[in-house]
Amino acid sequence: MAAGLSVDLDRWRREFDELMLRVGGRFGRVEPRRRMAAFVRGLLAGLPRVNCWSIAEHAGEVSPRGMQRLLSSAVWDEAGVRDDLRAYVLERFADPGAVLVVDETGDLKKGAATVAVQRQYTGTAGRTENAQVAVYLAYAAPAGSAFIDRALYLPRSWTSDPLRCAAAGVPEDTAFATKPALATAMIGRALDAGTPAGWVSADEVYGQDPQLRAEVARRGLGYVLAVRKSHVVITPIGPRPATGLAKRLPARAWQRISAGPGAKGPRWYDWALIEVTDPAASQGGGLHWLLIRRRISDGEYAFYLAHAPGPVPLAQLVKVAGSRWKVEDGFAAGKELAALDEHQVRSWTSWHRWTILALLACAFLSVLAATQPHDSHPGDDQLIPLTRNEIRRLFTGLSQQLAAPATQLRWSRWRRRHQATARACHYRRRAQTLP
Repeated sequence: MAAGLSVDLDRWRREFDELMLRVGGRFGRVEPRRRMAAFVRGLLAGLPRVNCWSIAEHAGEVSPRGMQRLLSSAVWDEAGVRDDLRAYVLERFADPGAVLVVDETGDLKKGAATVAVQRQYTGTAGRTENAQVAVYLAYAAPAGSAFIDRALYLPRSWTSDPLRCAAAGVPEDTAFATKPALATAMIGRALDAGTPAGWVSADEVYGQDPQLRAEVARRGLGYVLAVRKSHVVITPIGPRPATGLAKRLPARAWQRISAGPGAKGPRWYDWALIEVTDPAASQGGGLHWLLIRRRISDGEYAFYLAHAPGPVPLAQLVKVAGSRWKVEDGFAAGKELAALDEHQVRSWTSWHRWTILALLACAFLSVLAATQPHDSHPGDDQLIPLTRNEIRRLFTGLSQQLAAPATQLRWSRWRRRHQATARACHYRRRAQTLP
């Protein structure tokens, strides 16, 4: 294309059309099938405010009723679309050593009628707010990462009120489940479908749950799960709190290893490993450790319970621990690029349909970013690869002809060169500050 930039818009369009064709079989009629594709395009369009009204207007419809019906009452199989999403991600990223990463995110909501909303803590706000919380499962592999499942957390205040649940369309047989139980169910669903993976990683909400650890070990997977500083582990010298063990370690016990690349350079920390016993997961066999991370700048500790079916190097456990950051990047991309958190829906069915279509849009961008060749241009090698943000911008802008193609491509090149320069500066500054 113009400006010497190798953006294959036709390939991107074919990829999108093939993805829509893949999930199209989950729709009983052609009208909702076409509307679904328009809906996903609307999610990717970068609209100032994303809801059924703005998506319908973007699609050229005369009212939002068709888009609203797509989410609420049209006949289609959202669970089947979830399975298609997982299959699509695995076709591109499947790896036997991949990490299944669990994390949650909250969306702030007003009122009390929206399904699953109550006052609860959410990391999105960093405090207790009126919010709706959901647990997500991401597939992180060397080739790329993307979300493959999600589950809405329904608090006890909802499951104990059948009338309230019925008004929001919650299925009658839905019982209360903790967030770790939701995560365990999603992991099991992925593994039962043949998802190749070697590890599970999650934060301390999930690491503290013995049932989740036991199930992962029983399945033959390793895990690196965060736990609280006060967590008591069983060592050869008896039960000890994690913090106390870390403070007793000699200097030779620590190794400086990067947990993976970050926005400002490699994430360097000091790491140590202590062999422990985990009664919850002991029936699965294998080895168990307490993995300790120490921040270089101030010595702050973080702790993980780690398990593997057999011996593995410390660097491998560190790599799995670092994969948790990929899910944070996924949440940021999903909310910014595919309106994952902008749903204005109240019912159980509408929430599940909005989120699965948003995850489908995210996976589309992730696959393109992972498979896009790094373009070359004479005399200009300071250019970062196309990111999901840049692909979304070009896919929307070039398709809608928001500006002349040559102008859009020149701006894309400028942004990517500027980002490459900024990244190089961050990396140099980070290297200089390391002891």
